[in-house]
Amino acid sequence: MLRLGIVGLPNVGKSTLFNALTAAKAPAENYPFCTVEPNVGAVALPDPRLDRVAEVVRPKRVVPAVVEFVDIAGLVKGASQGEGLGNQFLSHIREVDAVVHVVRCFEDPDVAHVLGDVDPERDHDIVTMELALADLAVVERRLEKARKTARAGDEHAAHEVVLLERVTHELESGRGAREAGEDEASVAALRRLGLLTAKPILYAANVIEGDLARGGSPAVERLAAAVKRHHEEADIVMFSARFEAELAELPRSERAEFLAAAGIGEPGLERLIRAGYRLLGLETFFTVGENEVRAWTFHRGGSAFDAAGQIHSDFQRGFIRCETIPWEQFVQARSYKAARERGLVRSEGRDYAVKDGEVLLFRFNV
Repeated sequence: MLRLGIVGLPNVGKSTLFNALTAAKAPAENYPFCTVEPNVGAVALPDPRLDRVAEVVRPKRVVPAVVEFVDIAGLVKGASQGEGLGNQFLSHIREVDAVVHVVRCFEDPDVAHVLGDVDPERDHDIVTMELALADLAVVERRLEKARKTARAGDEHAAHEVVLLERVTHELESGRGAREAGEDEASVAALRRLGLLTAKPILYAANVIEGDLARGGSPAVERLAAAVKRHHEEADIVMFSARFEAELAELPRSERAEFLAAAGIGEPGLERLIRAGYRLLGLETFFTVGENEVRAWTFHRGGSAFDAAGQIHSDFQRGFIRCETIPWEQFVQARSYKAARERGLVRSEGRDYAVKDGEVLLFRFNV
């Protein structure tokens, strides 16, 4: 299950966003440190493809892919040194797959800002620096140990020293460890250290409804400039926490009309989850049956053997072959039987690279 941690300064809209996404009704009062223990909520991934497949099969139940959101209490300047219960908050970030950094990009005299005024660049830099300083303490301890081992002639330790020295430079500059990874192996090594700034990150710009309809604002542009200085490839997803909260209160049948009236194409939930999937290189395949149609999450480029293991270890242990068909062709054929008769279903081996949106049937024997 994809696990996204929502971080940011206090009063930027984290808990309001979390409530809208998960309908968990977590506290969202207008004061700092409203959230002490992290709130956790599971959200079904909206996927029209799954809906179309289910309409054809009409199973007893439909199981979507699920994303878990973790609402982590607001960080403040000095969090890396324990300010504002910072150490407790930082430990929660280590447990997520990726970070969603929420930044306030709107003015509202009725919603206090912990620093008095709204400044997306400053707010971005504070949180980024606090995460970097927390990582720096970890890296310095590791570097000292690696240097001692390298002096004894350990070649692996010598390579580690080079990497950690590069990381130290980035962290001291207030940037993240992810900027120090020259290749996937380096990035993976940094993540194994549990570094906060080695985690994939995307940004959620909390704007007013009008800015969302217009597609931007000067404040969002300032945030984009700050992000580019640190994470050139990072996505920025605009959302309005207040609008999302109102949308979540409506019956599903009325939401499309509400969105259209506001000039907004789709809910922030869908854009945020899609951005998270892109960030982590995740895709979806489907399985179908009379009892259940289900969406499964897998890493892009994963094999049929890997996909089988997602379902059950027995599927993987006794793997014979995988039968596959694109979801569009399955919907057109109306059933697996009809699809086979038309020659649309292919048989593939364990090394087959599964494609996004395929309907899979596994043959196995244990």
